[in-house]
Amino acid sequence: MKAQLGIALCALSIACASPARAQEEAQEPDTTIEIYRIAPGQHEAFLKEIARYDEANRLADLPARQLYVHSDGADWDFILIQPSKTPPEKAAALDRAWKRLGLPSGADFFLNFRRFIADHSDTVAIGPTTAADYLATRSAK
Repeated sequence: MKAQLGIALCALSIACASPARAQEEAQEPDTTIEIYRIAPGQHEAFLKEIARYDEANRLADLPARQLYVHSDGADWDFILIQPSKTPPEKAAALDRAWKRLGLPSGADFFLNFRRFIADHSDTVAIGPTTAADYLATRSAK
């Protein structure tokens, strides 16, 4: 399964690569990639919950998560890609939106969210970038 997830991440990173970025941006891990295998019968409920989180982001003037839906190959159901951190100037607005929508936090969030998941993996990554731009960030050239 780890090999399949690695292949999915590699393909995803190729699909998401964009034109040149500043060298300092390329070195700062800024993206979280989450891979989910959903508990049986919970796919629609999972997506509805993610839509609620995206609505909180919208209310806080933050982007929605990028969603990828499995269509063939490895055994994952959904991949979510989002910034690793909430910008400090948006944190209060996101907290207000979360409360306004009645979304759970803390242990309640953990227990609520985990009911949808059979298996989950996440990683923090640098990107999107290109191979050439990333290589240009090396100190030893």
